Parts: sequence; C-alpha cells; structure tokens
Amino acid sequence: MSDSSTKGKIVLVALTWLVLLAIGAGIWRWIIVPKKNQQQQQATKQQADQTLAATSGTSRYRYELSLGLDNFSGYAVLRSEEFRKQLADRGIRIKNIDDGANYSKRAAELQSGTLQLAAFPADALLKQFSDKEYPAATIVGLIDETRGADAMLAYKTKFPDIDQLNRPEVRFVLVGDSPSETLARVVMQDFGLDQLSTASILSVASPEAVLAKYQAATPQTNEIYVTWEPYASQMLANDQLHVLVDSSRFTGYIVDTLVVSRDFLLKNGPAVESILEAYFTALYAFREEDAMVKLLLQDAKETKQNLTESQAKRLVQGIQWKNTQENLAHFGKRSGALVHIEDILGRISNVLVKAGTIDPPSSNTQFTKYFYDRPMESLLNKNFHPGLANETIREETKLKELTQAQWSKLTTVGTLSVPELVFVRGSPNLTEASKRTLDELAQRLQAWPQYYLVIRGNASQAGDMQANLKLASQRGDAAMKYLLGLGVPAERMRVLTEGITGQTRVTFVVGQVPY
Repeated sequence: MSDSSTKGKIVLVALTWLVLLAIGAGIWRWIIVPKKNQQQQQATKQQADQTLAATSGTSRYRYELSLGLDNFSGYAVLRSEEFRKQLADRGIRIKNIDDGANYSKRAAELQSGTLQLAAFPADALLKQFSDKEYPAATIVGLIDETRGADAMLAYKTKFPDIDQLNRPEVRFVLVGDSPSETLARVVMQDFGLDQLSTASILSVASPEAVLAKYQAATPQTNEIYVTWEPYASQMLANDQLHVLVDSSRFTGYIVDTLVVSRDFLLKNGPAVESILEAYFTALYAFREEDAMVKLLLQDAKETKQNLTESQAKRLVQGIQWKNTQENLAHFGKRSGALVHIEDILGRISNVLVKAGTIDPPSSNTQFTKYFYDRPMESLLNKNFHPGLANETIREETKLKELTQAQWSKLTTVGTLSVPELVFVRGSPNLTEASKRTLDELAQRLQAWPQYYLVIRGNASQAGDMQANLKLASQRGDAAMKYLLGLGVPAERMRVLTEGITGQTRVTFVVGQVPY
C-alpha cells in the first residue's frame, strides 16, 4: 500500500470524525442544551407557580363570561358599574362585547360559544333563529320595551296622517333590521298600506345616515324618517315635521330581551339565576328618573355618544325598563295585564311573516322554544326582591272619556286595515264572519292601546237616503256593541255616520287628541 493511499484514508477518517464531532456538537448545542434549559426553566417555573399558589388568595370569580350588545341606551344598566358590582358579589365577571348591532355576528358567536349571553331585540332574535330547528340561545328575561323612543316622522303638509303614506313613491328611510324597521312594518300591516312599492324601505347604515337624508331633503320629499332618540328630537326641532306615529302608541312589538346560550344554560343554571338577580338589583338602584337620567348621561360618555340632559330625560320617558315583577308577569308567573312573552313573539312573527322576512311558524306552539321561564320561576319561589321598597307592575294608561267637542277635534292618525264586515242583507245583524273579523280587530286594538277608535258607517246611494243613513248608523252601533263585549272600553269608541258615500262598509279610524 502506498503512502499516498494510507494518507488519504487517514484524511478521510479524520474528516469523518470531524463531521461526526460537528454533528454531535450541533446536537448538543441546538437540541440537548435547549432541552435541558427548557426543563430547567419548567422546573423553575413550576416551583415558582407552586410558591405563588401557596401564597396567593382565592379568586372571587367562579365565572368569566362574555355578553354581546351594542350602544343602545336601553342597555345602560348592563354596562353600569352597579351591575358589575352585583355580579362580582355573586362570583361572576362579564365582559361586554359591542358588535355595533351586528345581530348575525351576535347570533353566530352565541352558537360558537364565544358569547354566553346577549341582549337581543325580539324581532332580531326571530330573524336570526326562525330557520333553526334548535336555536342556539333562549330568552330568560325582558330588558326593556320601547314606548316612545322610536318614531316615524314626516313633513306635516305633505303627510298629515298615515293614510297619506299609501303611495308607490313613498320611501321609509331607516336603519335596516332595527326596531325602526319593525315600527315601519307594523304600520304598513295594521294600516293596510297596500299601494307601497317593493322598494318602499330605504335601508341605511346608521341613525346618523337617516339624519343626513333628512337634512338633504325638502318639504316636498316623499321620504318618511323612522328613527330613535335622540335623533328624533333633533329632527323635531324643525316645526314643519311631526310625529305620524311613535312606539308609545302600541305595545308588545319593540322589546329587548336578555338571552343565554343553551349550552351554558344547561351546564350552569344557577349562574343564570344569579345573573338575573344581579341585573334586577342593579336596575332597582336606578328606579328613580333622576338616577336613570344620570346613568344614561354617564353611559353616553363611555360609549362616545352625544346626549344632552333633555334628550336623556326623553329617553327615560320613552323606554320602559322591565323590573322583576313585570318580568314575572310577562313570563306568566304573576297576574297582570302585561302581554305574555309567547304572545309578544307571536305578534312580532306575524309582522315579519307578512313582510316576507321569515317563514310562517310550523305550529302555534313553536314560540315556546325561544324562551325559558324556569329561572324566573325560581326567583319567584325564592321570594327574590331586589330592594326594600315594593316594585309595581305598570299597566297601560287608560284613555280619558272625551266630550263631544273633543271627539269632533280628534286628530286622525289613520284607517285600520280591517276586512269588510258582512251583514245580513238590509240588516244591522253581524254574520259569523263579521264576528271573527271583529275578534281580530279587538286583539289589534290591544296592541294599539293609546288610540281612540271612530267607527264610521257608510251609506249606499241606492234607495231611500234616510233609511240608508239609519242602517249605516245601526251597523256601526252593532260593531261597537260587539267590541264592547270583547272588553274594548266604551270611552275609546264613538260611532259616526259618514253620509252618502256609495258604500255600505263600516270603517275603523284611529285618532288621538291633538298635542
């Protein structure tokens, strides 16, 4: 073997060992040493964690939850320091997630478990879950009902009453999928605005956009503005505008609910009861008007909204926050004249179905899947009270009896959409079909408790004029008598004979005392 061959082998062996040593050094440096360091760090951290745990206190919070909502003033109590305090006393901490009224996102996050709780307008809840066999969330309480904070505004000279809205060119400017749209849909349905076009709803992104549309318009505009406070008050500073109808005139449509994820509810029922107790106790702290006005002003600052004290007072007058006793009544656990949650959902569903927004329910009992009354029943059984003073169940303010002069000066709001009453030929006697129509009318009048009803009998041009006028009056009287039997107060109704109109119909016009 030659020296060169031997040297070559030695060099090869040396290179091999160098490579192996380099690999070994790399393994040591990049794998073994970091792993040892990691193990040492973990051991150090574990020891530190054990020391920390051995010398730390016990957390007061058993639940860390997320609540989906937006900056609506009706949710101010949910954002209040008082609510956070009451929750903390019960071992619960809630993080508020403002999604800017993105209800589809709110529903999806309830479904995924990102949110355990949410504030939901009842109509938005139905829109999001009506096509779901198993809704991801269920109503456990009512937060508030808007009774005046939402309004439909128009120029007085162009649109003096609702009947004048029944034109193809009319456009309702509003925030889509909001209580404003619900208000518009209710008016369209109950006043039979059948001449409107399919493009009658002009949906915009925000109440500020509604305000901008108004500011760019003239008194001859065909636009109707549907919005909420404080924007309605800003527009009404122009005395050429007036309120055609606002949410103070009807009940059981614009309702905000507190919903909880079904998954969380099934696993943590007692926690849900504690949340309700905390909320009702916090609400009780703001039961006086001055306290609520102060809260709304503070809440407006925190949510970066412009709100004056006068606007805050108007909001307090236009929103009915639902206390413990009222919730018990809405859930059927207390007697009272308040509408049951199941019937509220039925009313809203009827509006949405007629608008083509949702499909008809598969059964009359389908609405029970949207609410859960056990937590409220548990509060009742525990005799829960949020404070020392008793809470009352507010009932509708009864309309005052009017004089003949006041009836003659009644401001017409609009003509209710009622199928034509059928009478026995030449007679004032109601048929069974007419009675069913009046049954439905009585239910509708319950939803519009703050309007007077003028029952107008119309006379035919054929035959004896006096006899026709007498028959028209008798048919109006028959309709009124039947409605009285259904519980419609006598002071709300008056029969008037229209005169010779060429028709034999009985029409129903609602009106209000002039402001």
